[in-house]
Amino acid sequence: MAKKTTASKTGGKAAAGKTAAQAKPPHVLIVEARFYDAIADELLRGAKAVLDEAGATYDVITVPGALEIPGAVAIALEAPKTKGKFDGVVALGCVIQGETYHFDLVSNESARGLTDLSVQRALPIGNGILTVDNEGQARARLGGLHGHKGEGAAKAALAMIALKRSLSGK
Repeated sequence: MAKKTTASKTGGKAAAGKTAAQAKPPHVLIVEARFYDAIADELLRGAKAVLDEAGATYDVITVPGALEIPGAVAIALEAPKTKGKFDGVVALGCVIQGETYHFDLVSNESARGLTDLSVQRALPIGNGILTVDNEGQARARLGGLHGHKGEGAAKAALAMIALKRSLSGK
C-alpha cells in the first residue's frame, strides 16, 4: 500500500512577467519508489530543491517500487481528495539490472505507464526513474558525471507545466 506524506512548500516566487498575487505556483505530485532507500533519498532531495527554488508546492507519495509509480499517479488523479489538485508529476525511482528479465519488464512498463498517462491526460510528467546496470551508475546520476536526475525530472515537469499553461492561456 502506498504511504502518503505531504510536504507542501512554496518559495513565494512569482512566474516571469506576473506579480506574486497573479502567479499561481504549480502544485506537483512527487511519487517516489523506495526500493533503494539511499538512492531514493537523494533523488527526492534533488527534486525538492528544484521545486522549492521555483516556488512550486508539492505532495509526496511513496510506493514500494518503480512499477507501482504509474498506478499511484492514476489513483491520485482520480481520488476524491486529490482530483484536480496537481499541475504535474515527478516520478522518482531506481531499477538496477539483475540476472532476470524482471529489469526489462519494470523499466519498460514503468516508462510506458508514465508516457501513457502523460499523453492520454495531457499531464506534465518528469521521469526520474533511473534504469542502470549497477549502483555505481545510479550514484553517477545523483550529481556526478551524468548530472542529477532528481533535479532533471523536476525541471522537466516544471517546463512541461509552463508549456501547458502557455498553450492553454493560464
